[in-house]
Amino acid sequence: MNAEKLNTDQKALQINVDRAKYGTFAEIGAGQEVARWFFRVGGAAGTVAKTISAYDMTVSDAIYGPAERYVSRQRLQAMVNYEYDLLIQRLDQPRGDKTTFFSFANTVATRSFTRNEEGHGWLGIRFQIHPRQRPSEIIIHVRMLDAETVREQEAIGIVGVNLIHAAFYRNAGPVELIGSLMDGLTRQRLEVDMIRFSGPAFAAVDNRLMALQLVEQGLTDAALFTAEGESVIPSEMLYKKPVLVERGSFRPLTNPMLDMLERAHEQFMQEKALAGEVPVTLMEMTLRQLQVGDVIDHGDFLDRVDMLGTLKKPVLISNFRRYHRLVQYLSRHTQKMIGLPLGLARLRDILDEKFYTDLEGGLLESLGQLLRSGVKLYIYPWLNRETGQIVTLESLEVAPNLRHLYAHLVENHFVEDIRNFNAGYLAVSSAGVIEKLQAGDAAWEGEVPAPVAAVIKAKKLFARE
Repeated sequence: MNAEKLNTDQKALQINVDRAKYGTFAEIGAGQEVARWFFRVGGAAGTVAKTISAYDMTVSDAIYGPAERYVSRQRLQAMVNYEYDLLIQRLDQPRGDKTTFFSFANTVATRSFTRNEEGHGWLGIRFQIHPRQRPSEIIIHVRMLDAETVREQEAIGIVGVNLIHAAFYRNAGPVELIGSLMDGLTRQRLEVDMIRFSGPAFAAVDNRLMALQLVEQGLTDAALFTAEGESVIPSEMLYKKPVLVERGSFRPLTNPMLDMLERAHEQFMQEKALAGEVPVTLMEMTLRQLQVGDVIDHGDFLDRVDMLGTLKKPVLISNFRRYHRLVQYLSRHTQKMIGLPLGLARLRDILDEKFYTDLEGGLLESLGQLLRSGVKLYIYPWLNRETGQIVTLESLEVAPNLRHLYAHLVENHFVEDIRNFNAGYLAVSSAGVIEKLQAGDAAWEGEVPAPVAAVIKAKKLFARE
């Protein structure tokens, strides 16, 4: 069988006939849909040591320990750990010298009579590459987009088989492993929005790059990781939290970028809707902003992330070219206020009708989705280098046919000038910093935050293009 063309049946069968692989399946919430594939294709006795489905919460707690939420990373981890340890305890002595053991688990919430919400779930596998080797692990989170429960169950079964097969046969190439997770599925049915690799099989893997791969390969529209590089799902970080997001290429992060964020944060904190609650602050980079030429340079991506790490902020990677899609994404995970600091030139682009010819409602449709209740744009001024004039919301010139619309946005506080900005920063640009750096002009160091300058010098970034 050609590994590049295996369907779900063939993947399950390949594992079943591989006598070295033996393990446990623990599934909660969508039936035993993954294990079912292995029984259906035949030869499961060579693969399945045990299947379990502890649906009852009391029973589940008795086995895996109490949990605040049953469809969570914490519950999945408890399931994978418990089943793997039990398997080793019982079977390592009689067959551990010739067997690579694994434990697969999932905990899933599908649509039901009492729950008519979008399904989601956690899936994970702990497995050995070689007998008696320390185990490696892959954990993913999925959104299930089918409207019918039976279709959601089917999708879970397929992605589960894909995950197990990829762990065994594609572990040497995590980029290809990620791509194989969607075999037999489409984005209309399922989305993989988080993945984490660990263990000896993935010692060289950087999970920040894997988060980027989810977006780059189209498994999801956005991926999120903490300042420490830990992959998370949006609800783990954003649920019921106000959010402030700065978008940029951050190549490199400059003083005006940081000034814009800090001044916007000050004003955001003064919003009555926040009631003093500290927002989650995200740094967002889109795939387009990550491109150097026509390709995404993964080393360059990590360099930028390292620079952002000096701010101790989470990073969001997305394919949202338009701001209203970013707002839609955030609004799925929080009903609290959303703040977007951006430069005046970016606001001018947002108000340019030529960018919305593909939308039936044009500019008005985009603005309606962007500036929904609880969303505000904080606008950083722009320096006109020809005249020396500092342009703000008051002095910005818009097309004559948009003047009333623009006045509506300003008067109703959908947009707001960033106050107390540092006028001395307005002449600084990322391109100018790189130009000075490459020319040997030490003045660039004063145009970026000191920790960023330290990273650039230590790693010799941007020395040549």
